[in-house]
Amino acid sequence: MRESVEMYLLRTALLQQSAQPVPLTQLAQELAVSPVSAHEMCRKLTKEGWLTYEPYKGVTLTSEGEQVARKILRRRRLWEVFLVNQLHIDPHEAEAISCRLEHVTPDDVADRLAIFLGHPIYSPQNELIPSSDDEPASLPTCALPNLSVGECGTIAAIHADATTNDFLRAQGLIPGVQIEIVAVAKDGALLIKREDHSLALSQSIAESIAITLVNELVA
Repeated sequence: MRESVEMYLLRTALLQQSAQPVPLTQLAQELAVSPVSAHEMCRKLTKEGWLTYEPYKGVTLTSEGEQVARKILRRRRLWEVFLVNQLHIDPHEAEAISCRLEHVTPDDVADRLAIFLGHPIYSPQNELIPSSDDEPASLPTCALPNLSVGECGTIAAIHADATTNDFLRAQGLIPGVQIEIVAVAKDGALLIKREDHSLALSQSIAESIAITLVNELVA
């Protein structure tokens, strides 16, 4: 499938979250193409079975189109996790790189990448990563303060304001990272360990971190 087709399907999927159907003018603007070009491409994709086009309203994905868009989005966000967590690339730069990699990554490579990363649930930008049909069901999460001393977990998501998000990201605490509870203070503050680094977190900040439990210690 051509990259241009994949981008139409992916952008439609992202816009459909807030609009049903997606107006062609909005889709054209998002893809930086003319309305005429968007109209021609969407009519073609409708004939091929990827979109449903309603005159004067816009387009929606068919079930086949939605499946393709989910695969593309999954590749993008898996690469974001890899680039940020493994190569320590800035999240915004990682997103731009992932937008290119998503179009050249075979499904089997995406599956291996997901296994290597431990089947992450969220991207570094706290965006949900679509799962494949072969992936295990999403594990339940809990707030970080619910863990006991010695327990380990993987950060699933961070539900905090921009300032707190920036602080945690600067400390290397992003979705996909494993941490261990080292100590708990009387006021609820936590001492955690990430790899060889220790960090104290207030109870309020800790409560904004959603964790998936793991059964092995952080290396």
